[in-house]
Amino acid sequence: MQDRALTLLKPRDLDLGPPPMNDYGLAHWRLTRGPDGVAWAVLDKADASANTLDDAVLGELDQILDLMQADRPVALVIRSAKPSGFIAGADVGQFRGANDVGEIEQRMARAHAIVDRLESQPYQTIAVVHGYALGGGLEVALACKVRIAIDGARFGFPEIQLGLHPGLGGTARFTRLIDPLQAMSFMLTGKTIAAKKAKDLGLVDAVLPERHVRAAVNAAIRGDLRGEGQSLIDRIKDSAPARRLAAGRMRDEARKQAPPEHYPAPGALIDLWERHGGDFEAMKAAEIGSFARLMVSETAQNLIRVFFLRETLKGLAGEGYDIRRVHVIGAGAMGGDIAAWCAWSGLTVTLTDVKAEPIGGAIKRAAELYGKISHDDALKVRDALDRLVPDLRGEGARSADLVIEAAPEKVDLKRGLYARIEPLMKPGAILATNTSSIPLETLREGLRRPERLVGLHFFNPVSRMQLVEVVRHGGLDPEVEKAARAFVGAIERLPAPARSAPGFIVNRALTPYLVEAMAMLDEGVAKETIDKAAERFGMPMGPIELADQVGLDICLAVADMLKRELKWDMPDAPQWLRDKVEHRQLGKKTGEGLYVWRGGHPNKAPNAAEPDPDMADRLVLPLVNTCAALLGDGVSEDPDVIDAAMIFGAGFAPFRGGPLRYARQRGVAEVKARLEDLARKYGERFRPAEGWSKLEA
Repeated sequence: MQDRALTLLKPRDLDLGPPPMNDYGLAHWRLTRGPDGVAWAVLDKADASANTLDDAVLGELDQILDLMQADRPVALVIRSAKPSGFIAGADVGQFRGANDVGEIEQRMARAHAIVDRLESQPYQTIAVVHGYALGGGLEVALACKVRIAIDGARFGFPEIQLGLHPGLGGTARFTRLIDPLQAMSFMLTGKTIAAKKAKDLGLVDAVLPERHVRAAVNAAIRGDLRGEGQSLIDRIKDSAPARRLAAGRMRDEARKQAPPEHYPAPGALIDLWERHGGDFEAMKAAEIGSFARLMVSETAQNLIRVFFLRETLKGLAGEGYDIRRVHVIGAGAMGGDIAAWCAWSGLTVTLTDVKAEPIGGAIKRAAELYGKISHDDALKVRDALDRLVPDLRGEGARSADLVIEAAPEKVDLKRGLYARIEPLMKPGAILATNTSSIPLETLREGLRRPERLVGLHFFNPVSRMQLVEVVRHGGLDPEVEKAARAFVGAIERLPAPARSAPGFIVNRALTPYLVEAMAMLDEGVAKETIDKAAERFGMPMGPIELADQVGLDICLAVADMLKRELKWDMPDAPQWLRDKVEHRQLGKKTGEGLYVWRGGHPNKAPNAAEPDPDMADRLVLPLVNTCAALLGDGVSEDPDVIDAAMIFGAGFAPFRGGPLRYARQRGVAEVKARLEDLARKYGERFRPAEGWSKLEA
C-alpha cells in the first residue's frame, strides 16, 4: 500500500497524446491522432536539449497544417516532449552575423505566414505549456485559440535583452489579448510571468496539474475554457490618444533604464505600438521591418554575442559535480553571501568565523535575501535556512567536500587558516580561496596538498553577479579544477577559467580603469563628471560609484598589489584616498566613501559639468589595453572568456560585446594609435600592451 502511495505522489509523465503510428517524415515533431479525432503535434527538436524555433521546425509545423487540412481533426493540441519546457524561443544562432535587412524581412514574412495559418485554422487549437514558453515559443502559443498552463509554467518575451522585440506577431497578439499597457511593460522589461499571474492577466485560459491535461483538452474542445478577451477599458487603452499619452511615459522610463543611443529596441517597440496599436494586421506587418532593422544593428549583434558568451561559460562548467557539503570560513559580506547562495542552491553549508556576531549577521542577510528571491515560497526559504548551519567551532570542515576560505586579503592570515584547517579536511576534499587578487603560488606555500588548492573568486553581490573566476596554478590537479568548474555551474554561476596571476582577469583589467578615475579626481575633475563619461560610453555605473560599491579599501589594496607585482607604470594612489581608507570611509558599506550613500544610492550633485572628449578613452582604453595584455600573458588564451568575464564580472557595457570585441569593431590599429596618443599626453601607462599582436593575427 505504501509503495502505491509513493507511486501516486511521483510527478506524472507528460501526457503527449496517443502513441505515434506514423512519423510522417518529420524530424522534429511527432504527430498522432486518437479515436476521438484529436490530433497531437508534439515538438521534440532533434539533437537538442530544449526546443527552439528555426526554419526547419516552423517548416514542419507548416507540413502538419497541410496534413490537418487534408483530414480535418476535432482539435489540434500543441505541446513539447522536452521535460524542461515548451519552447525556449527562436534559435538566435541563425541570426548571428546577420547584416541584410531585406533577407531577414523575407525570412520573418515566411515565418509569420505559418503562424498566421495556425491562428486561422477552423478547428480548436490548444497549446499545453509546461516549464517555459518564451519569445517565439509564446508567440506560437498566442496563435492558438486556447492556452493551458501546467502548474509552475512561466511565460515571457526576453527579446529586449538581445536588443530586439518580439518578431513573430507577438507585439500585435499580446497587446490585443490583454491589457496593452501591461503587455508593453512585460515586453519592455523582459520579465517572466508565472502561471497564476498569466491566468489573472488573461494570457492563459487554465492552470492545472499535469494529470488533468486530458480533461482540460476536452473542456477546451467543448468551449468551456474560452477566455473573456480584452475588456472595454483595455480596448480604450489601445486607442490612438491613449497610446500617444502612454508612449511618452514609456519612453521616459525606458530612457532611464537604457539610453536609446545604445539600446534602440525599447524605443522601436514603443514606436511600433504607438503608430500601429489597435490595428492588428498593420502592427504585424510593421513588426517585421522593425525587427529586421534591429537585428542587423550593432547592439543586437553584440547582445546576441553576449548570449553565446554566456553559453560558452556554461559549457565550461562541464560535468563531474559531486560536491554536496560546503564549509565557508569567514562570515563577512563575501563569505556570508557565498554560504547563503550555496545553501539556496541545495547544498549543506557550515559557516564559521572567529566571532558569533558575523555569523548571526550573515544568517540574517540570508533570510532577507531568500525572502526576496523565493517568490513567497515559505517552504523553500525554510529549507534553505535549515541547510545554512552556524558553525562557530569550525567542525564542518571535517565533513566538507569543499572548503571555501573568504578571509581578508592578507597572505599571512590566509596561510595561517590553511595550516589549521588542512589537517581537518577529509581525503579528497578541495580547498578553495576567494582571494580577489593574490596569486595562488603565494598562497599554496606550506600546504600538504597544494594540488588541491583552487581559486574560486566570487563577485559582490554574490546573489546577482553571475561570474566566478576559477583560478588554476601550475601544480593544480586537473580533476580538482574540473570539479571546481562543475561546482560553479551547479550553483548556477558562470565559471571563467584563469591562470593564477596578480588580479586574475577582472580585477587586473578593472584596476587601471579605477586608477585613471582617481587620477582625474586628483586633477580636480568632478566625480559626477567622471561617472557621466563612463555611463555615456555604456557602463552601467561610473568608476567612482563602482569604487564605492566595491569598497575603497579593497580597491586600494588591489591597486597597490598590482602596481608592486606587475611593476605597472601608473600613478600612486593619492594620499586623500589613503586617508579615507584609514578613517573607514570605505564607500557604500560604511555609508560614505567618494560619495555619501543614502538608502543604498550615492548622493550625486546635479548638473555636473560635461566630460571632455578625452575622458571616455582615458577611462576605458586602459581597461581594453589590459585585456589585450591578459591575452598576451596567457592569463586566458581565449578572448571570448576575457570578454565574458568583463561583462558578467565587471558589467562592461554589454551592447559593445566585450572589451576585445569593442577593440575589433573600432579597429585594433585605431585603438593602438589612440593609446599612443594618450601616452604622449598623459604618460607611459597608456602604451599599447604586447598582447595586441594576438588580436591582429
